[in-house]
Amino acid sequence: MTSRTIVGVTAPDHRRRRLQTVILRSVSRSFYLSIRFLPEQLRESIALAYLLARSTDSVADTTEISNLVRIETLKMLSDGIQGKASRDVVVDLIASFVPLQANKGERQLLESLPDCLDWLEQIEQADRNDIRVVLEKITRGQMLDLERFENPKEIRALGTAADLDEYTYLVAGCVGEFWTRLCFRHVPNVASLSEDEMLALGKRYGMALQLVNVLRDAGADLRAGRCYFPEYELIAAHLAALQILPEPERFQPIYRTWLEKAKAGLECGMQYSQAIENRRVRCATVLPALIGARTLALLENAGASALHEAVKVPRRQVRGMILSLALTLASRRQINAMFKQLSQ
Repeated sequence: MTSRTIVGVTAPDHRRRRLQTVILRSVSRSFYLSIRFLPEQLRESIALAYLLARSTDSVADTTEISNLVRIETLKMLSDGIQGKASRDVVVDLIASFVPLQANKGERQLLESLPDCLDWLEQIEQADRNDIRVVLEKITRGQMLDLERFENPKEIRALGTAADLDEYTYLVAGCVGEFWTRLCFRHVPNVASLSEDEMLALGKRYGMALQLVNVLRDAGADLRAGRCYFPEYELIAAHLAALQILPEPERFQPIYRTWLEKAKAGLECGMQYSQAIENRRVRCATVLPALIGARTLALLENAGASALHEAVKVPRRQVRGMILSLALTLASRRQINAMFKQLSQ
């Protein structure tokens, strides 16, 4: 078995391959399928950033541990990713979270955190810096979330639309920027638009994808004490956050307004994807927009009942999208046709 040693760190290739295949596949539903389209020079850094983000997400979502401890653990994990804390200290701190993961994949991911941190040290410096920047923003968003929704027994709403925009940017909009920077660094003539134009579209695209998640998970979040919809909008509708679940029809005008905002954001994602010249990168980039469009259509068709039932695009339909993209080499005409069809 071969291995590489860089700046004094040894990480066997088989561990890195396991992270990119077994572990990545176990913690992602569609991302693993999407990332397989990417050229090799992009795949490693994007896969590692995703695994680190899922690690911090697993810590943030471990409800058996108090919010305060989760926040402190996220701070230490962030310091470890930034190279400001010892890897061993971080691993010891995470140890108490491992047995609490109900999902086998997430348990294995946290167990593999030392390999992820070793891998990070081996990534080329420019990519490593970008990974650290995006992870710093993601963990800040996760900590902010824990601070805002500290009591799961009491439904609390975000104050304003700016608060929701801040959240969607920190946990996803910044990912669109990260993806863009890596593409422009590693793929020659990657897009027909400038890097600044793509950064702006990528930011809005990422925020829209997170807004889709907020809309899809609204019922579950409310049952967990989290309302991401602005309190001032609820007040204007003479509605309290605790009334949303028992009176979903009254909440529909607010819900539909945000659903339309998510649609507009996905249109930015389509502009972003259409501007990409490399067909493999275009495939990987457009798939989340197609899944997002279908999710919004299902939510719109479900109406008020979306708050009380799980709405998810079937796996077979996602695989159908991937097959269609592959067979048509992600032609722009086919992508537009798929987006329109899936949006109905």
